Amino acid sequence: MASPKEKANKENIVQKIEPRAIVDEMRESYLDYAMSVIVARALPDVRDGLKPVHRRILFSMRKMGLKASGKTRKSSAIVGHCLGHFHPHGDVSVYEAMVGLAQDFSRRYLLVTGQGNMGSIDGDPPANARYTEAKLSPLGENMLEDLDRGTVDFVDNYDGTEQEPAVLPSPVPQLLLNGSLGIAVGMATNILPHNLKEVCDALIYYLYHPKATTSDLFQWIQGPDFPTGGTIYNQRDLIAAYSQGKGPVVVRGKAEIVAHKKGSQIIISEIPYRVNKATLVKSIANLISDDKLKGAKTVRDESGREGMRVVIDVSPQGFPQRLLNRLYKYTSLQKTLHMNVIALVDGLQPSLLSLTDIFDYYLKHRREIVIRRAKFDLARFKARRHILLGLIIALRNIDEVIAVIKKSEDRQDAQKKLRKKFSLSELQAEAILEIKLHRLAKLEMIEIEEELKQIEIAIKELEEILASPKRVNQVIEKELKKAEKNFGDARRTKIIKGQIKEFEQKDLIPNKKALIIVTENGYIKRTDPEVYHSQKRGGKGILGMKTIKGDIVDHLVSVSTHDQLLFFTNQGKVYELSAYEIEEGTRVSRGRGLANYLPLSSEEKLLAIFRQADNEKYLIMATKNGIIKKTKKESYQAVRASGLKAINLSKNDSLQAVAGTSGKDEILLVTKGGKCIRFKESQVRSMGRVARGVKGITLRSKDQVIAMEIIKKLEGKKISESQKLLVLSENGYGKRTLIKNYRLQKRGGRGLITAKLSKKTGELVFAKLFDVEKQDLVVISTGGQIIRTNIEAISTLSRATSGVRVMKLNPSHKVASATSWGEKNN
Repeated sequence: MASPKEKANKENIVQKIEPRAIVDEMRESYLDYAMSVIVARALPDVRDGLKPVHRRILFSMRKMGLKASGKTRKSSAIVGHCLGHFHPHGDVSVYEAMVGLAQDFSRRYLLVTGQGNMGSIDGDPPANARYTEAKLSPLGENMLEDLDRGTVDFVDNYDGTEQEPAVLPSPVPQLLLNGSLGIAVGMATNILPHNLKEVCDALIYYLYHPKATTSDLFQWIQGPDFPTGGTIYNQRDLIAAYSQGKGPVVVRGKAEIVAHKKGSQIIISEIPYRVNKATLVKSIANLISDDKLKGAKTVRDESGREGMRVVIDVSPQGFPQRLLNRLYKYTSLQKTLHMNVIALVDGLQPSLLSLTDIFDYYLKHRREIVIRRAKFDLARFKARRHILLGLIIALRNIDEVIAVIKKSEDRQDAQKKLRKKFSLSELQAEAILEIKLHRLAKLEMIEIEEELKQIEIAIKELEEILASPKRVNQVIEKELKKAEKNFGDARRTKIIKGQIKEFEQKDLIPNKKALIIVTENGYIKRTDPEVYHSQKRGGKGILGMKTIKGDIVDHLVSVSTHDQLLFFTNQGKVYELSAYEIEEGTRVSRGRGLANYLPLSSEEKLLAIFRQADNEKYLIMATKNGIIKKTKKESYQAVRASGLKAINLSKNDSLQAVAGTSGKDEILLVTKGGKCIRFKESQVRSMGRVARGVKGITLRSKDQVIAMEIIKKLEGKKISESQKLLVLSENGYGKRTLIKNYRLQKRGGRGLITAKLSKKTGELVFAKLFDVEKQDLVVISTGGQIIRTNIEAISTLSRATSGVRVMKLNPSHKVASATSWGEKNN
């Protein structure tokens, strides 16, 4: 039974219990818990950009003397010190947080220098804390700079036995440099890392332009800068996200297509931030095994000390550009990171922050640091000046000082007499009594006076800082520039201003000149024209393409890699393809089958290639039998993957040429028999997409159209008669003729003579209008030989002449095709 005393205590306790609704109790308890998680664990402070655990780890390492220039210590010792003194949570959480500060794939700028296995981008865990070692990195040590100069407040640790800093001085804005990721109760933060140089430059500008907008700051800050590199798209959306404090950031890894004799390879050298490389490789392997990446054979990880390298082998029948697009679509090689900038303001209030908000709070913090440090140093220097003034008085009156000390009964009496005789303070008198005999030397007197002089200068400078906000800003600017010099580096993540187009490689490929070469048997390739150096007229040229026996070159077209090309076939269909999608080959390579790019049937053959331009309203098509058809260009805007019906061809007829017009131009049709007709475009009415067309020229027996050229009429100007028509025969002879020599005729006429043909020249195979002299003519033979020569070397002659030799051919070869190249490449 309970004693009377226990019963009395029990009754007193019962009397103290107050009734309370459980709903209110649960609400308040949950809110207390939520705020504890938010403030003490999950969210970073906007001032130093650190969560409490990271701040305590860095402070513990400082307390242990683990400087950047010193030796490392066992991670278990660091974790134990942090747990025992400042962070009463699990050792695993502290070790993982410390390791994160040392991982170059997690942090843009390391705050801890690790030694040993600190984990990997493949998701491998770090070695146990007893096996690894660590110390502060130079930047981590910089974060703690001036901590002992009164710059920040210190608070009691969890058991009240020690004190820890409430925030670090942080000479650089860690919240932006390394970002932060955290999940609290009812909120989460996802802040992305940035480039130190860009942030420091933007801060310096904002320091003197506090009304600057986020758009203004993007003169320096381009966007996030990830430790793993990659490419970010759509800077306009980035500016909106930084202005609001939240928004999506689309990032892609870096992949390169490398062509080989036995096929191609896709080599991935950078992956998006926070993507596990091993998981990415596994997902690619699964897609290959599930036959969702047709043309891909294998994937392997060849990463090593030289860097990341994930290789995907593509079969000769595969199309690497399309494979790469599917990788972006189905794997984390393309990832959307959702930025959500939530941080603690004043150490307590979680807030959604824009870029300018972060700058405001950080600069407010740094101004406070500079002012508090200046006050601390000023007090220290003034105290030292006070002592030095006393020492100088003593040294100037040393004999009297010694005499007073000798006559004194004890130390206290000596101090009292010195103070009275020389009007000294207690501190000054005590300093004189502490002075060593060697300080009585003459040189020591000079040193003390010099020290006093330097202190006076420092005091004056500190007083100026405290009296002028402008001087405070100058100190901040100086320190930011110092940090930029010591820790800044080049941007790793590429920023593309344009919006990413769904699964398109275009923005990653430079827009450069190229030649498209197609053979009669359906092999196609893209090459760089610079590999064909300019030669004198009449040369033999160099090998431009290997052809198999019985195959000849059929088409040669000059393009830019970003051009959209329309491919017209003998069945009257049209297909669309981007120039960059055609695999680039070497100068002598054969290329790849057209079937790898276009869904052509076995009976279908390519007849014409057209490069689309923005300033054209109509498409004009000419057939070999002299039929011409005009259709609005918009009819060919949405070409299906399976192709589109483009023209209704008669039996034994085929499409020969396609060109774009404005509706007010003139048309030239040239035949292989040496005839040319010139008539106004207005004589050809616009027809439907599948119409047959009307007669453009009346042909003699066995003659056929080989080319169509458009004489452009510029807005408000007459047609220039100074343009020249260049014609080229199958045996390599060519000439230029002024178009004023070709009078206007009615559509359907027989035309005028444009070249005197013979057995020596052979029939015409090519015709092209030129309106500038600084252009080259690129000619390819049926055997794959290519010559590139300036058109100025080709004589300007009258209509009824044979021309001059442009290319020397092998006896069995003929001119297959030609194209122009130069200032007005078309």
